[in-house]
Amino acid sequence: MKVCVIGLGYIGLPTAAILANKGHNVAGMDVSQRVLDDIRTQGATPEEPGLADLVLGELESGRFTLSDKPEAADVFIICLPTPILPNKKADMSYVEKGVKSILPLLQKGNMIILESTVPPRTTSDLVAGMVKEIGLDPENDIDLAFAPERVIPGNILVELSTLDRVIGGLTPRAASRAKELYSCFVTGEIVITDSTTAEFVKLVENSYRDVNIAFANELAQLSYDFGIDVRDAILIANRHPRVNILQPGPGVGGHCIAVDPYFIIDGAPETSRMLKLARIVNTEMPELVVKTLKDMLGSLQNKTITILGLAYKADVGDCRESPALEVMRILESRGAKCKVHDPYVKNAGFELYELAEAMEGSDAVLVTTGHTDFKDIDPKIMLEKAKGNSILDTRRVLDRTKWAEAGWDFRYLGDGKK
Repeated sequence: MKVCVIGLGYIGLPTAAILANKGHNVAGMDVSQRVLDDIRTQGATPEEPGLADLVLGELESGRFTLSDKPEAADVFIICLPTPILPNKKADMSYVEKGVKSILPLLQKGNMIILESTVPPRTTSDLVAGMVKEIGLDPENDIDLAFAPERVIPGNILVELSTLDRVIGGLTPRAASRAKELYSCFVTGEIVITDSTTAEFVKLVENSYRDVNIAFANELAQLSYDFGIDVRDAILIANRHPRVNILQPGPGVGGHCIAVDPYFIIDGAPETSRMLKLARIVNTEMPELVVKTLKDMLGSLQNKTITILGLAYKADVGDCRESPALEVMRILESRGAKCKVHDPYVKNAGFELYELAEAMEGSDAVLVTTGHTDFKDIDPKIMLEKAKGNSILDTRRVLDRTKWAEAGWDFRYLGDGKK
């Protein structure tokens, strides 16, 4: 089949390369010339094991081609971003432009598959409506389907193939055709439903995790009221066979968990009460981090804070919606200077420091990402470079005993015993 993939980001690129590897003729389209040039020269970022070799190999084979314009195809797969706007509504402009770009190429019998995370009824209302505007019947002339991804950065190739997949069709025929295409590389079970249910399922999966994390974060806040260590309480509670509380932290980041609940809230604001409350709890956590640090230092004014970790999760370089960014913003608004070290982040939009430089003259250390590398930091050497000896670990990645023995005033976020 001829497949045109619109958007060569972290999902579109591996999807296109995998389909080409399975024998399809794939045209990858992206409006960014920089993205296209980077793909041609290096394939993909090294953080995704095996992806660069796969992409470069399929480009060399000729089964995978690149363009800044969509090409005629049997199947169009839309993998474009849907960021959240300041008013907490989904920005659908990228998806709308993507669909609009393929309308002149559509012919009867073509299929459009939307992979972008979207509010419920996007396929049936927005995409189908745009198809109707050019005189085609979205239920008979064109097949429309929604097929969301469930992958995490750093393991995309494996999870795209092995995880179960949900596919929702505007019609049963559309769902069946989409399932047939994805069956060429998905070894997990492919579950078929209608497009709106599939859109809702994608949002529910990430909203569930947001609610669970919010519960853990509220327990962390309560730990100061009751004088307990929240981590001890969670570990003991999780010994119950039907309890699985996640771990608290400085907030929720990433392109999914911190964003997707708003897509449901926007569509049903009066009904989605728990989702709204979870969002409030999780977005308050950076303020609790700053308050805890202020309690340790007495004042934040003119203090230099070394921040270890900018990425939203451990061992990746992705900073989207990272709570560390909000922690930085609050600290600087209170008169502190932040020096950030993250061995995984390549471009943050501001100056990043090597570890030794970040520690020079530091009044306090704040761990906001649980990178494995941080476990190997020598606390004695760090204390020699620092001006103060306060450290707050919001991810519990460091060994408190080792750091305390080296002379640090060490605290974990959510340890009310202190």
